[in-house]
Amino acid sequence: MMRITALALIMAVAAASACAADTFPSRPIRIIVPSPPGGGNDIMARIAAQRLNEAWSSPVIVDNRSGAGGAIAFELVAHAEPDGYTLLLGTTNLTVLPDITKVNYDPVKDYAPVSLMATAMNILLVHPAVPANNVKEFIALAKSKPGQLNYASSSVATSSHLAAEMFCMQAGIKMLHVPYKGAGPALTDLIGGQVQGMFANPAAAIAHVRSGKLRALAVTGEKRSTIMPEVPTLAEAALPGFEATTWWGLLAPAKTSNAIALKLNAELARALTQTEAMNRIAALGADIVGGPPQKLADHVRAEIPKWRAVVRAADIKL
Repeated sequence: MMRITALALIMAVAAASACAADTFPSRPIRIIVPSPPGGGNDIMARIAAQRLNEAWSSPVIVDNRSGAGGAIAFELVAHAEPDGYTLLLGTTNLTVLPDITKVNYDPVKDYAPVSLMATAMNILLVHPAVPANNVKEFIALAKSKPGQLNYASSSVATSSHLAAEMFCMQAGIKMLHVPYKGAGPALTDLIGGQVQGMFANPAAAIAHVRSGKLRALAVTGEKRSTIMPEVPTLAEAALPGFEATTWWGLLAPAKTSNAIALKLNAELARALTQTEAMNRIAALGADIVGGPPQKLADHVRAEIPKWRAVVRAADIKL
């Protein structure tokens, strides 16, 4: 009798979940973005919102909640109702932040994955005055001048900072970190020679490389960049196994029904194959990923120990 009752309860819950998914969405959806309007995070969220708006009559609103390195947005969604109406544009910082400051969320337990939308690599740039034409020469130069070479980043604990610290850790070198308030000012000072190197987005750097204002040594992805295919990966150039990318994914609060997550995933999968969305993502120097929700879950789990090792080795703090 107890087994029959339990089975009936499971069937009732499943039926309720399916019914909720059938009627979803019936009111506005918010996508919470952990940064101000205008950057890559915001653009990714608006790509998702636009497609969902086109698919459903209920509006999808992008809600920018910057601050505390992203913690404000991450915590808001972690503690929201698990009904699919509050979503998060997740980024690399979601997995890094718990290791550099106190937060009120767990990057694995507090979220239900929806879709891994895209990933992007960085590119190792140096000023033309730096006497290094490839990665091995740059590593040798840094080893001959420990702590004397400066590298810029767009801010503390951003993908440009983390990639540089992973590079230093694996290459066995020390450089001085100079954080900026954004990639634009950092690139400006690199071009001006105030700093010697930087890891930056290929799309933001390509014009400066083509003009000769900067020299590209390597990219941080597993494969070469499609927009700069002549530049080797760091794994090819000097550090086998090196890979450092940033990512964007859509997540919901934990306990959101699997049916709703799959419905959102299906719409995003259609969005990512549309020419307009593909062009906008490519303009960010990013590669479309897609796939089932589990792909994002696996990615998040893999990111945590990788960046934890870097954060601890470099003693990164906000």
